[in-house]
Parts: sequence; structure tokens; C-alpha cells
Amino acid sequence: MSNRICLEELIAVSDHSSSALVAGGGGFIGGHLAARLLREGYRVRVVDCKPVDEWFQVHPDAENVVADLSLLDAAHAAADGMDEVYNLAADMGGIGFIEGNKARCMLSVLINTHLLMASRDAGVDRFFFSSSACVYAAAHQTAPDLEALREEMAYPAMPEDGYGWEKLFDERMCRHFSEDFGLRTRVARFHNIYGPHGTWDGGREKAPAAICRKIAAAVINGDDKIEIWGDGEQTRSFTYIDDCVEGIRRIMRSDCDQPLNLGSEELVTINQLVDLVQELAGCSLTRHHDLSAAQGVRGRNSDNTLIRKQLGWAPSISLRDGISETYKWIYKEVGYASHRFLP
Repeated sequence: MSNRICLEELIAVSDHSSSALVAGGGGFIGGHLAARLLREGYRVRVVDCKPVDEWFQVHPDAENVVADLSLLDAAHAAADGMDEVYNLAADMGGIGFIEGNKARCMLSVLINTHLLMASRDAGVDRFFFSSSACVYAAAHQTAPDLEALREEMAYPAMPEDGYGWEKLFDERMCRHFSEDFGLRTRVARFHNIYGPHGTWDGGREKAPAAICRKIAAAVINGDDKIEIWGDGEQTRSFTYIDDCVEGIRRIMRSDCDQPLNLGSEELVTINQLVDLVQELAGCSLTRHHDLSAAQGVRGRNSDNTLIRKQLGWAPSISLRDGISETYKWIYKEVGYASHRFLP
């Protein structure tokens, strides 16, 4: 089977008898993925530990279950009868959260381990694990004008403490379950996924959502200042949610059993991201740089050579297009939360 498959072929191979578990489906990426699978004709089971009224998206056509997948019995019940399992469940957030909650991030190994065991026992056909660019060593990310990260650069291993180690360990678990038990596992290393229907406040949000929220709040409340963590010259590439979901589906159906970067190659500084959001919002704010705040690595970008080779595809949605949609959604959410807009 060729690794180069178009969207029409994805839908064709997903007949109406296919079933999928979306673990962590009450979250940002999981909610979008569940919607995609439903459109493709899957029977979808969404499981999340949060109460349903706290899910970002609730799909009436899915089987929606509240359960703690760090418990083996819950994982077995969730995987039972499923053809495919997508594990997006994890206790995580932006840089402020992961630097301050290393043990909580590490405990997510229980979710993936138990889902792998349950998938093996249930005869699941394919298993997807959502890894992260945090598996890469900080030594490769010390300058803003960095060399883009290639998959082989994850070793020798020295990932982000806590969250990065959890992701790298779970990548190895997937590999060994494939080798030892024949479970077909697929792994994507996400690079800063953003978009509507995700976390935008509360401390778990990532840079695009945080910047959109701060600028939206300034516009709505008539403020003229914005706080930026660090000097703003740290660089990142940001991947829009539609590209992320497309990549997940293509990776899952491919023959590629090694981890693949799933990220944009459009590198920008945080200051450039602020410039873009301000332009879209039609404002210009005075910047205060908090040099004591968590900043993460100095620079990070995705090298998409391998995903192009394996799939004949790579993320292509521009930052401008993705941020435009994200800002419009967050602007409305900030307005509702501040009671300036009616829901």
C-alpha cells in the first residue's frame, strides 16, 4: 500500500462499519478529530475525564463517555469493540503549565500504557499516539535562528523535563507494543497546535491563544498595553488545527511506523506573532516584556522532509490564515466571558 493517500482515499477506506475511540476527545485536538471521523462515517466513541459540560466540543452523533483512562479497567471498557484508537489524552498545557507540573505531566504515561494494553487485548487494528516536539533535546533549540528539528534528532535523548520525557517514553512503548504484540502503532510529534475551540485562558493555553486573548481583551476593554513573556525574540512554528487533523488521519492510514513531525515550517518570533494579531485586530499596544516568565527553548521549528517523503504531504495552512480564524473565535469568547457580548 502506498503512503501517498489523498483525502478521497481516506474516506473510501473508512467504511461505515469502522469504529474509533478518541481518547481525550473533550479536549481541543480530540474534539476536532472526532468531528472529522464522524464526517468520514466512523462510529465514534469519545472519552474524557472532564464532565461533558467542560468539553470544548460535544458531538451528539458520538458515544460520549466520562472516564479516567489512567485506570486500566476504564481503558479496557473504552477500547472494547474499537477498530482504531487515537490517544490524545494527557494532563498538559502551555509552557507555564508544563514547567510547573512535571509530575502531573509524567503521570500521563498511565493513560497511554493502559490504552496500549487495552488495545492489544481488544484486537484493535491501529493505535495513534500524540507525541510532541518537546521530545527534542534543548541543545538543538538554543538559538532563534535554529536548525529545524529532524526526527532523528530526538536521540541521544534529553527531552523537556517532565512532559517531554513522558512523550518520548510513550513513543517507545508504542514501538515495543508493535514489535512484541503486532499492534500497528503510529506516532506524530505535534508542533504547537492552535485554532478555535481550544484553551485560551486559565494557564494551560499556548502562545497563539494567549496572545489572541490578551489583544482581544485590550480591544474590548479599551486598554493600550500587552504583557509578553520573555523578550519576544524566541521563535516557534505554529500549526493550525485543520492541518493537524489532516495529518493525524494520513499518518494513521499510512505504512509509516516511525514517529513523524506534524508541524508547520513557518518560523516566527513571538514579537512577529504579536504584530500579526495586532494587525488583524486593528490595534497597536505598548509591550511590556516579562523576562522572569517561563519561555521554554529559544527556538523551535519542524523539519518536514520525512513526512513529505512518507506521505507526499505536509502542513500548508499559513499562520495568517490560521490566526485570523483563531482570533475571531477568541475575540467572541473574551467578549462573552467579560459580559460585553451576548452569547
